[in-house]
Amino acid sequence: MSDVTRILIRIEAGDASAAEDLLPLVYDELRKLAAAKLAQEKPGQTLQATAIVHECYIRLVDVELVRHWDSRGHFFAAAAEAMRRILVERARLKSRAKHGGQHQRVELSEADIAVDSSPEELLMVDEAIARLTADDPMGAEIVKLRYFAGFSVEEAAGLLKISRATAYRHWTYARAWIRSEVLGDEANR
Repeated sequence: MSDVTRILIRIEAGDASAAEDLLPLVYDELRKLAAAKLAQEKPGQTLQATAIVHECYIRLVDVELVRHWDSRGHFFAAAAEAMRRILVERARLKSRAKHGGQHQRVELSEADIAVDSSPEELLMVDEAIARLTADDPMGAEIVKLRYFAGFSVEEAAGLLKISRATAYRHWTYARAWIRSEVLGDEANR
């Protein structure tokens, strides 16, 4: 059992001091993920990697909200989900204030990640992921880890404790499904 998993178990048991022990162990990894995404953001971005990591951490390690963490991988999957929600909330805010909610076409390729996307594209992909969750929950989790946290398919498979082949099968289906949903929405406008 890793140090992270042990600390997560302590947090789950209600040990308030465990959250302080967890931050140094996961901070660098979370910061690298957030920084890599923001490095590809358009110039003039006001959101910083540190702010994303802090907001993500606060959401994950709220001692008043008891969560069950199965493993380090489960924690980082939840971190990817929290980062996704932060980016989506930010996109919604930008979309309302700056663009009036107008949607634009988005191409979802294997190399695309959330920070390269405009707020409108991010919202379209988020809505498609929400619909995909009902059809293929594992595929939706892989998309979140790939698109919002920047993990490779192999890394996502490790975090989700599934085989590489299963992860690629879900990724291939989910990517095609989301592309169809997003482009289908565009065609219907």
